[in-house]
Amino acid sequence: MKPIFCVGEALIDFICTDIDSSLIKGETFIKKAGGAPANVAAAITKLGGKASFFGKVGSDAFGSYLIKEMQDHGIDCRYVVKDEFLPTTLAFVSLKNNGERDFEFFRGADGALKYEEIDPTVLRKYGLYHFGSATGLLNGTLRETYMELLRFAKQSGKVVSFDPNYRHLLWKDDTPLFIERVKECLKYIDFIKLSDEEATLIFGEKDFSQISEEIHGEGVKTVAITCGKEGTYLSVNGQEQKVESIAIKSVDSTGAGDAFIGAMLYKLAESTNGKADLEDFEKMIEYTSFSNKVGAITCTQYGAMEAMPSMDQL
Repeated sequence: MKPIFCVGEALIDFICTDIDSSLIKGETFIKKAGGAPANVAAAITKLGGKASFFGKVGSDAFGSYLIKEMQDHGIDCRYVVKDEFLPTTLAFVSLKNNGERDFEFFRGADGALKYEEIDPTVLRKYGLYHFGSATGLLNGTLRETYMELLRFAKQSGKVVSFDPNYRHLLWKDDTPLFIERVKECLKYIDFIKLSDEEATLIFGEKDFSQISEEIHGEGVKTVAITCGKEGTYLSVNGQEQKVESIAIKSVDSTGAGDAFIGAMLYKLAESTNGKADLEDFEKMIEYTSFSNKVGAITCTQYGAMEAMPSMDQL
C-alpha cells in the first residue's frame, strides 16, 4: 500500500448546537477537528491505508488538539508545522432552519505554510498527492506552497488529486478569482473531484460532458462529479457513465466528499498500476462505486473524521 501525501488546512470547527440560532445569539458550541485535506487523510487511514498530512497549526491548545485527533485516526503528522506567532485557524458555524449558515472565519496558521518547511527528500518518497483547496487558493503563503508542490508533483510524475472545495462564505465577492485559480491548477493534476454545484459554478455549464471535455483538454485523466444520492458522473478521457450510489438515511453530509476522495485514493494506492488505472474506464467505475459507498455511509453519522467507515463497516 503506497502512502498518500495530503496538503492543506487543518482547522477547528466550532458548531453551534442551539437550534435555529445565529452566532450572535448562540451560546453552546461543540469543537470538531476539520479541514478538507485532513478529513481525506482520515478517510484513507480509516480504510487501512497510509496518509501523511502537511499543514500548519498554531502553537496553542487548538493546534495540539488537531494533531492529537489526526494521530488518533492513524494519520502521520510528522510534517505538521507549529507556528510560533499565529494561532490555529478557527471557523464558527450555526445552521438556521431555512438551511442558511451563519459563518465566521478566523484565519491563522494554516495560511502561512511555506514550501521550505518540508524536506525535498521527503516529497520524493510519495507517489500520490492530494490537494484540497478550501483555503488553499485564498491569498497567502499557503497558495504559493500549493503551486510549488503542484509543479513539483507534475514534474516528478506523481499521481495528483485535486478537490476545489468551494466555500461561498470564504470567497463571497471573489468567486471569479476562485474560478481563475481552480483553472490554473488543472494543468498539473490527474484526477479531479467536483460536486455538481461546483462544476456548474466553475465552468458556467450544466452539461457534464462539456465540462469534462474542457477539463480533459488540460490533461486531466479522470473527472468525478458527485451528485449526492444520484451517484457520481465519471469521465475517463471522454468515456463517461453515471455510477450509482447506495440508498441510506442521511443525518449529516459533512465530510462525505472528503470520504469519497479518500476512498478513491485508497484504491489507487492499493493498486500496482499507478497512473494507468486513471485511464482504465472499467477500473475507475469500480473505484467510483466503492467511493460512493464510503461517502454515503459517512452521511449516516454526525461529524466528519469520526463518521468515516472502516473496511469492516463497509
